[in-house]
Amino acid sequence: MNIELRHLRYFIAVAEELHFGRAAERLNISQPPLSLQIQTLEQQINARLLTRTNRSVSLTQAGEQFLRHAYQILAQVNDAAEQAARIHRGEVGELTIGFTSSSPFIGSISRSLRRFRQLHPHVHIQMEELNTKQQIGPLLEGKLDLGVMRNTVLPEALHYQLMLREPLVAVLPEDHPLAAGNPSHLPVQALADQPFVFFSRLVGTALYDEILDLLAAAGIRPYITQEVGEAMTIIGLVSSGLGVSILPASFMRLRISGVRYVPLEDPHFGTQVWLVSHRHRPLAAPAQALLDLLLEDRGLA
Repeated sequence: MNIELRHLRYFIAVAEELHFGRAAERLNISQPPLSLQIQTLEQQINARLLTRTNRSVSLTQAGEQFLRHAYQILAQVNDAAEQAARIHRGEVGELTIGFTSSSPFIGSISRSLRRFRQLHPHVHIQMEELNTKQQIGPLLEGKLDLGVMRNTVLPEALHYQLMLREPLVAVLPEDHPLAAGNPSHLPVQALADQPFVFFSRLVGTALYDEILDLLAAAGIRPYITQEVGEAMTIIGLVSSGLGVSILPASFMRLRISGVRYVPLEDPHFGTQVWLVSHRHRPLAAPAQALLDLLLEDRGLA
């Protein structure tokens, strides 16, 4: 049996018009080839579908049954084609994104995610909060499609694109002398002798190495009195008066009582946010669509 979709379309046209001439006109073909195709279809399924007289065309019982199935088959084919096209456009599917704890506080990232949800409501997004170094393994293994992370040393198999540069800010207790007078900027040297609340080396966050390297370049070896695992905990301990810290400016969106954020004067005190993917594994359409939105919005506050 070699039934083609055009046979079904031809049959449906004749069944709906009950007239070969009108059906041929509707299909934009001549009548003899249409009659031949219907005969071929009947031979293929070994059943008479239409009763023909000089004056009329009508469906047989088999034709009525076949018409119902023909409608269903064409509808399924159209649905399958539309589904494939939507997948190709990135409108359906799923993707898994790794993100650092500061990512939701970066305006361009949250805006891109919101736009993506509006444009692609049928894509399932799985967000996994991981620090920069924790994302590398899952990206290599294909467990993450994209990573939103801080600048760090990457294996050759991973590729990054710069999304934005973000300044670092001093995080001070509200009643700290350095916060007096609500200063607009603060020299990093002012933090040199202050008790410091910072990440633990064991956590493996890229900010640990980056900020300590910047301080070392400025001739500062911070007096770290409290080591914790999360930026939120750092801010909480600063609000309790247990020390000062340095964090990316995106955390300024996090308003906690008793904390003052002050930009640092040194323009070198900044960090980068990267979009990271596997260099040799093509992105699925939904992941590519989100990547494009993130890059389109990059650098925006």
